[in-house]
Amino acid sequence: MKTLVVIPARYGSTRFPGKVLATLRGKPILQYPYEAAMASKLVSEVLIATDSEEVVKVAKSFGARAVMTSPEHPSGTDRVAEVAGPRDVDIVVNLQADEPLIRTEMIDSVIKLLLDDPEAEMGTLAKELSDSEEVFNPNVVKVVTDHRDYALYFSRAPIPYYRDLYIYKGHLAFETTQARALKHIGIYSYRKETLLKLTSLPQSPPEVAEKLEQLRALYNGIKLKVALTEYDTIGVDTPEDLERLKEIFSNR
Repeated sequence: MKTLVVIPARYGSTRFPGKVLATLRGKPILQYPYEAAMASKLVSEVLIATDSEEVVKVAKSFGARAVMTSPEHPSGTDRVAEVAGPRDVDIVVNLQADEPLIRTEMIDSVIKLLLDDPEAEMGTLAKELSDSEEVFNPNVVKVVTDHRDYALYFSRAPIPYYRDLYIYKGHLAFETTQARALKHIGIYSYRKETLLKLTSLPQSPPEVAEKLEQLRALYNGIKLKVALTEYDTIGVDTPEDLERLKEIFSNR
């Protein structure tokens, strides 16, 4: 099966314009996920999809293939679909351009979800949470799965909500009990036909409420399988995020 990794890299950003070209240890942030994808033996091709000639120029400087896409796309997923649509591929991976901590093992995991389970139409990752602050942080998306590891729901709220624990003992009790929560890691694999179907569908009510695009898949009955990972990522949304990553890299 042919697997295409697409890295959507929009230049504009409300909080941090041009963030994908910001440098970290002498490399543009965009280069880190590209190199992680190129190192995978399960990947047939890696493309950077952008709306900026400057991103194309920088991508070419480190040997990447970049393609121009429409500046009108409402999301990175739509940009990925534009690139994947005319190509002869079976699986498409949507890899975030602003997450330099992404690992090849994580990319392999979401691909294997579709290779190993013919029922799965999409794949993604989750990590066990151990910090109550993250559990109750609306910027940390949580996921609940069924007994076969298919996603039941994603939310910014603490799910599952341990009623007796949180009401009677408080939020910090999460860290001293057997309570379990999973943090969603935003990397996706799709069967090509699923990706094209998903981007043709209108936004769903839960998606609009939570501002979580993956809820469109669940709302429309798309089977999204989740694999656990021991690794975490940090997206660069602000200059402060970049400084935090510089500190992490300096300690490696």
